[in-house]
Amino acid sequence: MNISRTEQRILHALAQGGLIRVIRDDDAKKIVDVDCLNRDGWRLADCKLDTFRRLKKRRLILSRGGKPYEISPLGIRTVRAQLDNR
Repeated sequence: MNISRTEQRILHALAQGGLIRVIRDDDAKKIVDVDCLNRDGWRLADCKLDTFRRLKKRRLILSRGGKPYEISPLGIRTVRAQLDNR
């Protein structure tokens, strides 16, 4: 599967234990913004709402039980290996 450099960077952060928190509107229905955090709590600046939607549409990320979004098993298989992955 072809994924962009930005998507690859986000998937690496998620594979290392990061997460994506969604920010919803006042009615708690529509997602208006996302915060991507790595395992140390640092925010990824290049994670935008359109990138989040592409990852979700391709089923590379998922949310279980209302928790923040994490990398899916398909996302783990899709992400390319890097030396800094633990």
